[in-house]
Amino acid sequence: MLDNYVFLGLFFIAALSFPILPLIVARFISPKRPTPIKESTYECGLEVIGDFRVQFKIQYYLYALAFVIFDIEVVFLYPWAVAFPQLGIFALIAMLIFLAILIFSLIYDWRKGALEWI
Repeated sequence: MLDNYVFLGLFFIAALSFPILPLIVARFISPKRPTPIKESTYECGLEVIGDFRVQFKIQYYLYALAFVIFDIEVVFLYPWAVAFPQLGIFALIAMLIFLAILIFSLIYDWRKGALEWI
């Protein structure tokens, strides 16, 4: 019985060491000579002109979130459609509830103006 937990423990140690070990190694081998040029803001090979903190409209993020939600809908809908002949009436009712929630969220987003790209 204990043999089953040995592999789980090794997996846990490996899962912790993969992200932590490179951070520790990088901390020790990274150069530590900061200069004003090295600490300046740098983006795409150009020097920043003006304030580099630009505010974006929240509407862009809402539009992206709505896209992600309806994109994930396809991820759930496709396997269900493939396995539909083997599933019963319960799966059909569950999918209709799922689609009703998504349609309600689309109508809500539409009425709130989250889908307008202005």
